[in-house]
Amino acid sequence: MALVYDCRDADVRVDAVRTAAHSVASGELVVLPTDTVYGIGADAFDAVAVADLLRAKGRGRDMPVPVLVGSWTTIDGLVTAVDSRTRDLVEAFWPGGLTLVVRHAPSLNWDLGDSNGTVAVRMPLHPVAIELLEATGPMAVSSANRHGQPAAQTAAEAQEQLGDDVAVYLEDGPVEGGVASTIVDVTSARPRVLRRGAISAEELRAVVPDLMGTG
Repeated sequence: MALVYDCRDADVRVDAVRTAAHSVASGELVVLPTDTVYGIGADAFDAVAVADLLRAKGRGRDMPVPVLVGSWTTIDGLVTAVDSRTRDLVEAFWPGGLTLVVRHAPSLNWDLGDSNGTVAVRMPLHPVAIELLEATGPMAVSSANRHGQPAAQTAAEAQEQLGDDVAVYLEDGPVEGGVASTIVDVTSARPRVLRRGAISAEELRAVVPDLMGTG
């Protein structure tokens, strides 16, 4: 049976994050709050756990799982090189609602789905998420819902959809924004907006004026 923790209680939160981190290290799935929507997460380097995540969502490998990180510098270990535009976007909008699609280092031993050598990376602006990511390292995290269903705004909503496929639910109340992150592809010469979301194109262009697309 899944464990549910109310992280709004400071004492509970300490044990909750510790238990969730242990579950991730054991190859299990957890639901965590972020600054956009609640996510279902697994160890990014555990291919079996990532496959379980896709199966829990009812999603195929053709929709690879994004990765959440707990610090700015983590991206340096995930890609061969970080160009100036990518660095500028990271410094301007992380932590926050911006997902960057980058080419990951070929040496990384992970399988996030059919990603063709790329990975979508974000640092969330949420203390519980950051505490968990600091304990686990990079996590494969997708929205905590069955494919085609509304994204969960609370852990309770996620549990209604995902049930015992998840080992630990971290509840921190309704997300304030409830808006998915903006996705920007930085794998080409000019960054391109792939999905509009929490960060507007105007905000992005203030940092990278040659940004393409509006989502």
